[in-house]
Amino acid sequence: MLDAISAYHDLLNNEQLAADSQAMLTDQLGRHGLVFGGRALCTVLRPRLTNHERHAWLEQRVRLLMRVFAKTYAAAVASPEFRRQFMLADWEEVLVQDEPGVRNPSPTSRLDTFIIDADGEMKLTEYNAETPAGAAYGDALTDAFIDLPIMRAFARRYAITPLPSRQGVLHVLLATYEEFLGRRELPRIAIVDWPDVPTVTEFEMYRDYFHSRGIACVIADPREAEYHNGRLSFGDSGPVDLIYKRVLIHELVEQCGIDSPMVRAVRDRAVCMANGFRCKMLHKKASLAVLSDERNAHLFTDAEHSAIRAHVPWTRTVVERKTQFEGRDVDLVPFIQTHRERLVLKPNDDYGGAGITLGWTVDDAAWGEAIARAVAAPHIVQERVRIPYEPYPSLVDGTVQIVDRMLDTAPFVSYGEYMEGYLTRLSTAALLNVTAGGGSTVPTFLVEPR
Repeated sequence: MLDAISAYHDLLNNEQLAADSQAMLTDQLGRHGLVFGGRALCTVLRPRLTNHERHAWLEQRVRLLMRVFAKTYAAAVASPEFRRQFMLADWEEVLVQDEPGVRNPSPTSRLDTFIIDADGEMKLTEYNAETPAGAAYGDALTDAFIDLPIMRAFARRYAITPLPSRQGVLHVLLATYEEFLGRRELPRIAIVDWPDVPTVTEFEMYRDYFHSRGIACVIADPREAEYHNGRLSFGDSGPVDLIYKRVLIHELVEQCGIDSPMVRAVRDRAVCMANGFRCKMLHKKASLAVLSDERNAHLFTDAEHSAIRAHVPWTRTVVERKTQFEGRDVDLVPFIQTHRERLVLKPNDDYGGAGITLGWTVDDAAWGEAIARAVAAPHIVQERVRIPYEPYPSLVDGTVQIVDRMLDTAPFVSYGEYMEGYLTRLSTAALLNVTAGGGSTVPTFLVEPR
């Protein structure tokens, strides 16, 4: 891919082409609401470029990883003792015991990975099994880039294939509702979250997309839920059949309560919800600890063990115990204390980079404080992974500047089985997370020489 990237950057030596492309991109970002918390979602002038071979390799890896998550989920549903490894809160334990009426706990999900192309290395750092964002943003960014002057010039030398993701979300929503209902019927959808979250522009994109497919949809605040006569509604919008849940479950319960109208309607199976309450188990960061812990080796085949060793960094829940690291026995908490440079501490259930402590970025005192927090409340510890870098151009004061940026690869997963496009986030900071206040999002195109 280096040749394709170099060819793209060479085209930007034409100052007029670069300026015209930036002007059109800026206009498209504004027209289509491609902002996140008031900031432009994309701050660079090149999309992610990859090829069909790498794409197929990633698809195969995703399928294998989803197999091990499925086995872990089945074991957690079957055994309260096994489920304790996920460190669920008491109210979460209550909710996950309800039979949801659908097979898959996370019809739409996202894996957050780092891939070092030169070595063929991929490491999974989080599984977003609850409220994966970004698919509609990615498709809108694809549309914004595809007709830029620079892309038109690049397309003379390279065949370009976009990787849409948004339709995968709609497909799984409709399939989930069909499974729940027992027959095929178009639902009335509610996209549910707080009205002040920065992703509200993506909700609007989904609403408009659903409307374009003849599907009724409203954007709803869970605090406005009403549950009467076996039907759930939000304000004056009328009854809904399917909740596309974007609100985090712990925020929903903390702010509205476990006996709130929306929660009761879902528990009564008066309405279908994707992703349902059981998604919390795999969404917990402890799910990676469950995969990599030697206590659970009996669950997996040799091929699955190989995938876990290759792609899941060493991860443990932070408790006083003995465990193994690189084949040797260690006392976990003392081990964490003495290996700061190699480790990351993460809250078991948070998002946007909140509460994460990167050991190599803090001193011993700050690390000790982070360990104390981790012992007191559910956390995981994870081995540091290598971060890939790639050059990306941006237009600064009329001049193209090409700067190496860290990037991640976050495949969207449909039906808990296969990849359907992916999110790429760029950053010059250690945390590659747009919610955390930095970085940029870019669409991805498959490219091959003509």
